[in-house]
Amino acid sequence: MSGWPGNGPRQEIDDLDREAYMKMKWEENVRRVVPYIPGEQPGGRSVIKLNTNENPYPPAPGVAERLAAMEADKMRLYPAFPEQTQLAEALAQHYRIKKEQLFIGVGSDDVLSLAFMTFFQSDRPVLFPDITYSFYDVWADLYRIPYEKKALDENFCIRPEDYRQQNGGVIFPNPNAPTGILMKPDEVEQIIEANRDVVVIVDEAYIDFGGTSCLPLIGKYDNLLVVQTFSKSRSMAGMRIGYAMGNEKLIGYLNDVKYSVNSYTLNYAALEAGVEAVRDVTYFKEHCKRIVDTRERAEKELAALGFTFPKSYGNFIFVSHRKIPAKEIFERLKENDIYVRYWNKARIDNCLRITIGTEGQMKALYQALQKICGA
Repeated sequence: MSGWPGNGPRQEIDDLDREAYMKMKWEENVRRVVPYIPGEQPGGRSVIKLNTNENPYPPAPGVAERLAAMEADKMRLYPAFPEQTQLAEALAQHYRIKKEQLFIGVGSDDVLSLAFMTFFQSDRPVLFPDITYSFYDVWADLYRIPYEKKALDENFCIRPEDYRQQNGGVIFPNPNAPTGILMKPDEVEQIIEANRDVVVIVDEAYIDFGGTSCLPLIGKYDNLLVVQTFSKSRSMAGMRIGYAMGNEKLIGYLNDVKYSVNSYTLNYAALEAGVEAVRDVTYFKEHCKRIVDTRERAEKELAALGFTFPKSYGNFIFVSHRKIPAKEIFERLKENDIYVRYWNKARIDNCLRITIGTEGQMKALYQALQKICGA
C-alpha cells in the first residue's frame, strides 16, 4: 500500500487501510467454528425451566453435608490425587469394575471432548446420527475431524446397518437425545461388533431413567467406551462431573491426553461431593423412579392435549402437536414464564423437548398448554 511512510491526509487514510489489512491478516489464523448453543438460561425472575434436562430435585443429603464440612483452606491448594482416587474407587465399587477402567472429567462434555481428541484421528469420517446431541459436530469441526451424519429412520430410530461402512470411529447416545429413544442392547452390540477396528463411544447420559447400560460389554470389546454423568440422575449438573468406563488401555490413552491439556481438572468440592452422591444408592434409585413416574404421567397428560411423541427413556419427552406449530407453543409458553427446548432445524423444527420437572412444575405446564391448545 503506497503512502504508509508519508504524512498528511493520505497518510491517515493509508493508516486506516493498514489497520484493516492487519486485522484481516491475523483473522486468517483464527480457528472458527459454529459453537454449541445451550438452552436458554433465563435470569432475574422466577420461571419454570424445563429446557436443559436438569434434575428438579436436590442431590443426595450427604452432598450438602460434605460441602458444609469442607475446610476453606483447601481452596488454595490444587486438588490432590487421593481425592480423585476416592471418587474413582466409589464409582468402581458401584459399577463393579476396576478403578483403572475409569476416567473422570469435568462433566461428560469434557470427557467426550477429550475422547474426540484422543480416539478420532483417522482421515476417515466419524459416524453419528443426524438428530442427536448437537455438540458432536461442534467438536468434530473444532478438532478438524471428518464426520458423516447418519439419518435416523422415519420413527427417529438409529439404524445399526448404517454404521457398517469404513469409518474413523462411532459415537451415539443411548437413549438418544433429544428423542429419548432407547436402543436395545443387542442393537448396540451390533454396532460395536461391526466396528472392531475403531473406537465406539456410547454416550449414556440418560441411561438411569429406564434403560439398560451396555457397560457389561467393556469386558468383551476393548474398543468400547461408555460415558456417563452426574448431571442428570444424580442432580449435580452444577458440579460438572462426568466419567468414562472402558478397557484399561483406552483409559490410559485418555489420561495421557488429559494430562497434556490440564492435569488439575475436578475441584475439591466436586470430588468430595461426588463420593457422597455415589454412596447414597437408595436416594439415587428413589429419585430416578420419581422422575420416571412423573414422565409416565406426563405422557398421558400430553397425549390428551393432542401431542404425539416417541416413548422416552430420558428425563424429557420429545413432542409435537397435531395442529399447533412447535414454535408457536414455545413462544406462548415463554410468555407464561415456562421454558422448553425448541430447535429451528430440519426434521425437528416442529418438535419440542420438555424436561421432566417436579409435579408442581408439570401441573403448571399442563395448565398453560390447555389454554394454548384450547383443551
